[in-house]
Amino acid sequence: MAKKQFKAESKRLLGLMINSIYTNNEIFLRELISNASDALDKRYYLSLTSQTDKVNKKDLTIEIIRNEVERTLTIKDTGIGMTKEEMENNLGTIARSGSADFKDQLEKATNKIDIIGQFGVGFYSAFMVAKKVTVISRHANEDSAHEWVSSGEDGYTIRDIDNQPIGTTIILELKDDTKEENYSKYLQEYTIRELVQKYSDYVRYPINMEVEKSIPDPTEEGKSILTKEIETLNSMIPLWKKNKNKIKKEDYDEFYKSKFSDWKEPQKVLHYSVEGNLAYTALLFIPSEVPYNFYNTNYESGIQLYSKGVFILDNAKELLPERYRFIKGLVDSDDISLNISREILQQDRQVKALANSLSKKIHNALVEMLENEREEYEKFFHNFGVNLKYDIYKSYGTSASDLQDLLLFYVNKDGKYETLKEYVANMKEEQKDIYYACGSTVEEIEQLPALSKLKEKGYEILYLTDAVDEFMLTMMNQYDGKPFRSVTKGDLDLENEEEKKEREKKTEKNKDLLEAMKEALKDHVKEVRISSRLTDDPVCIVAEEGMSLEMERILSNDPMNPGVKASKILEINPNHEIFTTLQKKYKENPSSINDYAQVLYDLALLIQGLPIDNPVEYAKKITNLMVEASK
Repeated sequence: MAKKQFKAESKRLLGLMINSIYTNNEIFLRELISNASDALDKRYYLSLTSQTDKVNKKDLTIEIIRNEVERTLTIKDTGIGMTKEEMENNLGTIARSGSADFKDQLEKATNKIDIIGQFGVGFYSAFMVAKKVTVISRHANEDSAHEWVSSGEDGYTIRDIDNQPIGTTIILELKDDTKEENYSKYLQEYTIRELVQKYSDYVRYPINMEVEKSIPDPTEEGKSILTKEIETLNSMIPLWKKNKNKIKKEDYDEFYKSKFSDWKEPQKVLHYSVEGNLAYTALLFIPSEVPYNFYNTNYESGIQLYSKGVFILDNAKELLPERYRFIKGLVDSDDISLNISREILQQDRQVKALANSLSKKIHNALVEMLENEREEYEKFFHNFGVNLKYDIYKSYGTSASDLQDLLLFYVNKDGKYETLKEYVANMKEEQKDIYYACGSTVEEIEQLPALSKLKEKGYEILYLTDAVDEFMLTMMNQYDGKPFRSVTKGDLDLENEEEKKEREKKTEKNKDLLEAMKEALKDHVKEVRISSRLTDDPVCIVAEEGMSLEMERILSNDPMNPGVKASKILEINPNHEIFTTLQKKYKENPSSINDYAQVLYDLALLIQGLPIDNPVEYAKKITNLMVEASK
């Protein structure tokens, strides 16, 4: 029988598992039991919806068999089983998406990282404790079974076998004990019992194991004898069906990590029941960290759907709007048909009502967190706020009424995060607009010259550092009747009448100089003008109403928008020494103003974080001007 090789990703990950020491290798049992539970769910559902495989629920079990002599641990289930093709797909490769993110994370991984939890590789966790793994499986719709055998990185074999019951049996031949790790403990009754109760007590099917019991000796009074009997190790009550008052935080944490293959506890748990026309129980989680592939196209959002405790669908996207795609969890409703399919999910009236109810509950939970747990909410928003912003942008602002009060923005004043409601409450009496500035980082925005006049007046400024931010605000247009205004776009109207008259006077007096600079920069700017927003800096670049400088920067990296440009204006500070120099040079030699204009334009672009057309030419002009100044 020819040996087959693992896919590239599988082989590399197996190498890390087999040759490294993990502090939490006990979770292999959790992963294998979780897989068995899923297989039992699928068979029970098939039994309820199909005429070909009828099964009594009491016959759906998971069995753990310990053999200390042969050093094997067996996990056996009567679930749906696997076909030969499914064995190839499910056991012959890991992370079949082949995403770049997965590969990058994999190559950076060290023996300090909980790789199993990080990537949710389930079955492969067996190789942390086993030197050889055998899988025997027969699918419910097939007569023949198949055996898959592997010792790890050297590949695997698959062969057909006969006379096997429906279900899957996984036999782990444990590694030899070392100074660093005692693998024999996984053959001990106490250890297995402890791990099942710790990780898998909620599993809805009996997890059975032969255990030793001490019973009275029937032949001699006062003495006892040891006997063996099959015992169910788990309570079999789904966590979401238990009384919330009797559930510990640790129970939620372990359920979440086991069920949804995360290596960290959830940040927030939403567990509630609804009665009435639509009755359901929901157990939802907000992850404490962004999943590594959350922004990849292959990320599967949605929650699990159960009906009367029977698993129906996984990753049911129709139950959650895209804005809440970060939510993990499940919902169990007595009102959902067992025969519902993914094809009719969108048309089902009960499913739509359920989705609306879930969305409202999640929204209310976020509002409550914002109001009562501000620090926790800021952590949540740091992780998933972009998703809320993108939903407003993608909906052309129609979802703003639902989400705008959940948004947080870093503001210049006191260096803290504020909601839009808080910003408006802090506005100056004479302030009409909500001001914002864009950049890659807070530090970059802080350096923008265009902020100086606003800061001088004591106005708060929203610092936008996510690419979607300005596009979102453009769709929203205003909040509470206050328009959003970019500090680097259009006329900010920050002057009083006296200041305005003074600026107009200086503009008229220097109109020839400004016109000469505009002519020198005719291919780059629409206008050169005296600035009303600068206090200390010599120049700044701003845009006309319409496309902003930040939008230009973002869209210029999009191959679908080649050559996208904002209509630029160069503003000069009339109170800066550089303006006096320009006046002097223009008076002495009008043609020399060309180089000064180009240098100041490039300087303004660099300050704004925008690229300049010709860095070499810019350097030459700077050098020439420095030499000239030294004469």
